[in-house]
Amino acid sequence: MEHKALSLSDFDLRPTPCRMEVLGLLQSHDYALSQGDIEHQLSSQFDRVTVYRTLKSFLSQGLIHKVLDDIGGIKYALCKELCHQGGHAHQHDHVHFKCDQCGQTTCLELVHIPSISLPENFTKKESNLLIQGVCNLCNQV
Repeated sequence: MEHKALSLSDFDLRPTPCRMEVLGLLQSHDYALSQGDIEHQLSSQFDRVTVYRTLKSFLSQGLIHKVLDDIGGIKYALCKELCHQGGHAHQHDHVHFKCDQCGQTTCLELVHIPSISLPENFTKKESNLLIQGVCNLCNQV
């Protein structure tokens, strides 16, 4: 999956060594990564607190979004252009798919969460929909 080349400066973030490495790691994967996955791959370069602060900065600036896992964990994925389209507020109302075989969680940006009418005085902040099954790559095996 191709991503538009992202620049930290586009998100008002200074290009620190950790930020550059975390961004590169996220860009090199077509699926969401947990903080543990990121820490594991960068453990020789950065401590856990630095990685945590980097992810927190990326979240607050809209560079990444959280993906809820089926076991209550959180993974992180790069926001795509669709998250910012049309000048609307930053949103991630798309489906996430977790493969039961390989364990990867993928954003399905073009599959939107259906509109849900909420009861009076309920205000939606965001929607999360996780579908589980077997991904396209594991289905080819």
